[in-house]
Amino acid sequence: MTTAHPSPAATLLSSGSAAAPNRLRPRRSCLAVPGSNPRFLEKAQGLPADQVFLDLEDACAPLVKESARHSIVDALNNGDWGKKTKVVRVNDWTTHWTYRDVITVVEGAGPNLDCIMLPKVQDAEQVKALDLLLTQIEKTMGFEVGRIGIEAQIENAKGLINVDAIATASPRLETIIFGPADFMASINMKSLVVGEQPPGYNADAYHYILMRILMAARANDLQAIDGPYLQIRNGEGYREVAGRSAALGFDGKWVLHPDQVAAANEIYSPSQEDYDHAELILDAYDWCTSEAGGFKGSAMLGDEMIDEASRKMALVISGKGRAAGMERTSKFEAPVSAQA
Repeated sequence: MTTAHPSPAATLLSSGSAAAPNRLRPRRSCLAVPGSNPRFLEKAQGLPADQVFLDLEDACAPLVKESARHSIVDALNNGDWGKKTKVVRVNDWTTHWTYRDVITVVEGAGPNLDCIMLPKVQDAEQVKALDLLLTQIEKTMGFEVGRIGIEAQIENAKGLINVDAIATASPRLETIIFGPADFMASINMKSLVVGEQPPGYNADAYHYILMRILMAARANDLQAIDGPYLQIRNGEGYREVAGRSAALGFDGKWVLHPDQVAAANEIYSPSQEDYDHAELILDAYDWCTSEAGGFKGSAMLGDEMIDEASRKMALVISGKGRAAGMERTSKFEAPVSAQA
């Protein structure tokens, strides 16, 4: 991971270097929870999602947004969220709610909050503005400056065109998220089913979008998260859509219903076979490059030749498996001929 530089906010306020966020939190399943629904806020605490985001945007009607802020603060401070990553999605900067969303939630529950999710991000300046506001609140309240991360949601054509600049806008940034529903509307896509392929197009209509987001994320050591699948009773459809972004390398996907949580956790985790194989590659490479292994740059693992490139690929799979809490079922043993 590259070393984070001080954010514009931290520089402007002469606060020194902002603390680098934990960009590698597990986010296989990112559960959306309406901030205005006390029952859902309570139920979400017991679900096995890696991340929960308490929503002040689309899931809250305009007349309850203000009261929802206080419900979220209470839930963050008094709920039992276990090891979940705790995020609040505020309203986007084109509304009049955003600044008060951030101030109320962060001042009220900052120590129990991991990230702020900013929807409908169109340019880097919007991320910088949130960074600045967060820094002012942290300094005022005596919180650790820079600890709260930012998740940026790409939901329209302008945001996608500017995604490279957005990805470098703040050292607080942890994830780039694809928001399919608004994005489909922004480009006039001929479909009413969020995440499904539009009729009349025989290729993958989302491939460019997903790859564009993935490249911007990976170039800046960020995570890439796929957005929601709204047909919550269609488990097979969810698996198909999630499998598409997982195959490309995305780290996780939104879940809108408890039934989707287990599927996301499975799809964005390596299989047990792949995880075991990755750990064996790492062990075998460490051994062959050691004195005991003869300081070799490559070696055989069964019928497979492994080298530095193999190690890099294995690190990705092993990292995902370890983050998911997987345990290996195999053990590396050095070749008998080499030990003799």
